[in-house]
Amino acid sequence: CWLALKVLGFISNMSVHRQYFPDDEDEKGAAIRKYNSHIKSHETLICDPGAQNYGPYILHGIQEKYLMRFCCCCCCISQPVNCMSCAVRALADPSHQRAGTNLRYFEQLLSKELRARGQSQQEPADERPIQLDTYERPKDYLPEREVYEALCRGEGVKMTQKRRSRLFCRYQDGNRSPRLLLKPMKEEDEWDSPHIVRYLEALSDEEIEKIKELAKPNLARATVRDPKTGVLTVAHYRVSKSAWLEGEDDPVIARVNQRIEDITGLSVDTAELLQVANYGVGGQYEPHYDFSRKDEPDAFVSLGTGNRVATFLNYMSDVEAGGATVFPDFGAAIWPRKGTAVFWYNLFKSGEGDYRTRHAACPVLVGSKWVSNKWIHERGQEFRRPCGLTEVD
Repeated sequence: CWLALKVLGFISNMSVHRQYFPDDEDEKGAAIRKYNSHIKSHETLICDPGAQNYGPYILHGIQEKYLMRFCCCCCCISQPVNCMSCAVRALADPSHQRAGTNLRYFEQLLSKELRARGQSQQEPADERPIQLDTYERPKDYLPEREVYEALCRGEGVKMTQKRRSRLFCRYQDGNRSPRLLLKPMKEEDEWDSPHIVRYLEALSDEEIEKIKELAKPNLARATVRDPKTGVLTVAHYRVSKSAWLEGEDDPVIARVNQRIEDITGLSVDTAELLQVANYGVGGQYEPHYDFSRKDEPDAFVSLGTGNRVATFLNYMSDVEAGGATVFPDFGAAIWPRKGTAVFWYNLFKSGEGDYRTRHAACPVLVGSKWVSNKWIHERGQEFRRPCGLTEVD
């Protein structure tokens, strides 16, 4: 059975590669990712023994070989005892006879191996067929979780023919910016309201590799700002590693910053540094706002540049499965395409927050997702984006 050989082969090599396995910090949210027996650092992986809980994502059109890669990497690294069981359970359904048979065989094999090592025996497998549809997700703090997860699976996207007819593509010269006159950007509408656009060829392959090279030595577990204290802290709902790059770090970063200013027409002098983020298998960021709300007025006080008026997000890799940017409020899903970038405003012209822009980074199921983003702030935009006459202009 190819499944058994593949799993046993992985386990037999574990002692060789154990020095490269994730540590305690990795198991809490970010870890090394394994590529066909070659370890690549700075690529994240959520190592959760309960990784089979990603079933609602995985079991929609993902090939078996990808399921094996996901489950075995997650469970064998953190708890090898559960590796085979996890892999088979992820594949199992009431009509999958091979998976049901293999499950009992693998667990017996593991019990035998554990006895040989002098460890306690694993509980015998339940002879009853596995019913995946009996799982009920516990209630949590995300009221839009069902919508969010459906969008991540590519379901429930509210792109109608009427809405599609209002989307166009055009050349964008940044209001006749001298750097874009001879080579304007290709701009595509992704959504009509709120207006979200995608820019093609926003980054070259050489620029992407340089940005990743500069970021890798500084990658650390991504943090979020506590709305009550304003202190940056790690959170289970954001699983990735990130680094911040300044324009002075390299001419490429300065050039990217300038390009963002030319394209959007907004000043980046008061923007935050370019943030580079890597999401490995299981990496995700649950629904959140980029701007600060009225209940967290001190979020950006230390910067002295006002609220985050807009978000410019560069996709620096393709993703084999998962990794979409979704907007649960209005049912949009934007899929990563290497070298492109998406842009949207977080605030209305009045300065009021656009609560429709609550968005999420879906879990990466296969591959590795690299992005870089620029959060543009209010200060410096007074004459570039004048205030509107109404609250929702």
